[in-house]
Amino acid sequence: MDIDENTKINLLYNFYHALLTKKQDQYVDLYYVEDFSLGEIAEQLKVSRQAVMDNLHRSVSLLESFEVELGLIKKTQEIDDISGKLEKVVLARYPNDKELSKLVKRISKINEK
Repeated sequence: MDIDENTKINLLYNFYHALLTKKQDQYVDLYYVEDFSLGEIAEQLKVSRQAVMDNLHRSVSLLESFEVELGLIKKTQEIDDISGKLEKVVLARYPNDKELSKLVKRISKINEK
């Protein structure tokens, strides 16, 4: 699996892990976050490597379906994009407006929480 795919799955996991079952969350966390191998997970959870692989595939598919339905990552990226552009406009056109600058900073920080 390439780095882009891992990054994508980690992002999905960060947004939607609370919607997974405890078991699904554990498998995804061990493999994608803690970087355990399939064999290490199988040994720790006392299941076969195939069971680990099957559970990971189902869990990742579920994470992807959450994004399709809810679109939180897409919306977050859009907010980041708009707030960045807004900040540039405010700095260029209204450099002395402290209240407007504060509001723009608040918008920028929404996605940091």
